Amino acid sequence: MSKQEFVRGPVVVESANVKYSEEHITSDYVYQRTCVRHVNGKVVIQPFEEKYQIQTTRKVPQTGVMLVGWGGNNGSTFTAGILANRLGLKWRTKEGEREPNFLGSVTQSSTVQIGCNEDGERVNIPFKDLLPMIDPSELVIGGWDISATPLGDAMTAAKVLDYDLQRQLYPEMQKLVPLPSIYYPDFIAQNQSDRATHVLLGTKQEQLDKIRSDIRTFKESNKLDSVIVMWTANTERFSEIQEGVNDSSPNLLAAISRNEEEISPSSLFAVASILEGCCYINGSPQNTYVPGVVELAEERGVPVAGDDFKSGQTKVKSVLVDFLISAGIKVRSIVSYNHLGNNDGRNLSDPVQFRSKEISKSNVVDDMVGSNGLLYKPGEHPDHVVVIKYVPAVGDSKRAMDEYVSEIFLGGTNTIAMHNTCEDSLLAAPLMVDLVVLAELLSRVKVRRAEPPAAAGGAQGAGKHEGGFEPMHPVLSTLGYLLKAPLVPPG
Repeated sequence: MSKQEFVRGPVVVESANVKYSEEHITSDYVYQRTCVRHVNGKVVIQPFEEKYQIQTTRKVPQTGVMLVGWGGNNGSTFTAGILANRLGLKWRTKEGEREPNFLGSVTQSSTVQIGCNEDGERVNIPFKDLLPMIDPSELVIGGWDISATPLGDAMTAAKVLDYDLQRQLYPEMQKLVPLPSIYYPDFIAQNQSDRATHVLLGTKQEQLDKIRSDIRTFKESNKLDSVIVMWTANTERFSEIQEGVNDSSPNLLAAISRNEEEISPSSLFAVASILEGCCYINGSPQNTYVPGVVELAEERGVPVAGDDFKSGQTKVKSVLVDFLISAGIKVRSIVSYNHLGNNDGRNLSDPVQFRSKEISKSNVVDDMVGSNGLLYKPGEHPDHVVVIKYVPAVGDSKRAMDEYVSEIFLGGTNTIAMHNTCEDSLLAAPLMVDLVVLAELLSRVKVRRAEPPAAAGGAQGAGKHEGGFEPMHPVLSTLGYLLKAPLVPPG
């Protein structure tokens, strides 16, 4: 194995292409692309370049996170993890003493190779040291839930963390009580009704106004520069896209004022966040981002991201299917079976809510299949079956069993069977950390392009940057790696 060096500390690039000021890091970047054309039976590839300047604000804002579904397993585990790291707690298990960490987080626990040192050794640096980023242990956390259970009791009920860690966290966690949330019985499973004791009343317009007020109060009382709102509540059924209701931003806002039934809680939270200028992240599979919500985000220039945390079985699936198809192996069927015993599993036992999850889990392989016209004819697709069952005894320790059947050389068959025990919330919480850290970072990144751009087959652009810097597109497709069904800009 070649020698490698691990280093810590802020990165400084000594280059004419990177400039540092007290406020910004500004870099010149050349994006090398190709234009592909069909000419006289040949595939003609013409390289060309687009020149950009990328500007990152260096000051890291004081940031807060408001979780919808704060009292659920994900919300309580995320909060407990932030507090454990902030307080530097140590706790004992049957395997000895443990210390807090952010294992499972790309931003906090992965490294990036940045080059070689004078001795030719590869140099690696923590991802979080590449640019100024928020320290997750300093996040201020709040949120809403349809249950008034304090976070200490919610953590205990979740049965996710070791007892000694729970014991030390309980006094701090018990001080945290969710704000009342929105509950529409038609959108989540009927078996959730017993939890819905802490709900906002009134019309949808009144509920929207109250959520907006909650965000403002949270921001002002904690003296925050920035707030990110994240949906980590129950999976909803899909919303029907209705003309004149949720198909455009004016129609959506008017529909809320008319108290239209087909406006879901998650879409209402998204609208409230956007109107308050706060990034909104959807961590569940439902179609929160109806056309009206996306259009509103674009009009207001407010970042949004989704859908559905990609933490366990689906993360493995996306890697394995990509490997198989890239290796020229034709995946013929994928059968994914899950059983779990937390409240997410209970909610998903309803067929309507399960359908939302089934769609997000199934769509993860579509791009890989569509990329290989040698293996798959137009319209051809592997059989893909997803099953989720609720088994209370296993709690948060989800079991995932997958079978991948592929066609290989000369009609042969290859079968891969896999068993994966996924600690559901312990995988989701660090992913939530990454989404918050990266969403905040991207809100400080602005771009402008050299005009005119270098055209394919033509002369290069003059390289002069005309106009001011612009924020990245509000739909943060960059975060798609962390999500099962990545939201992308329209078109």
